[in-house]
Amino acid sequence: MNDAHLHLAINHLPIVGLMIGILVLIVGAFLKAPQVKATALGIFIFSALAAIAANYTGDGAEDIIENIPGISETFIETHEEYAEQFLTLILILGGASLITFFLSIKKWSIAKYGYILVAILAITSIISAKYVGTSGGEIRHTEIRNETTNILLQNKKSDDD
Repeated sequence: MNDAHLHLAINHLPIVGLMIGILVLIVGAFLKAPQVKATALGIFIFSALAAIAANYTGDGAEDIIENIPGISETFIETHEEYAEQFLTLILILGGASLITFFLSIKKWSIAKYGYILVAILAITSIISAKYVGTSGGEIRHTEIRNETTNILLQNKKSDDD
């Protein structure tokens, strides 16, 4: 398994984990079940750790794919920028989840505000995850690129020739 393969295997974990965590948090809030909400916090913490791993494998993946004909450096750079933003957001979410978890264990009333903050951060992170996931897919999958992007790439390629 090379670095590109490892990156592809790991990079879905933080995004899927984030989606599952949001669903579990919603269910926990609806049922008013502290154990379910605590499970959501654990999922967010796991997702943050998985994002670190995905980010760590990104440079190795780039080293492999940047030399493949037809791969645009523009797509790689865009994906890297989105990935850095996503990593920052999900690490903040993971930290807020960890703090909220300890507050809820101590049964401090301030924990309810932690859950509100976690929910806001999770929603913000999932929006960012959409961009990082799509931009990563666009590197190799021309079928998901929008028409404007394909035209811009063709024009850039013509200018480079």
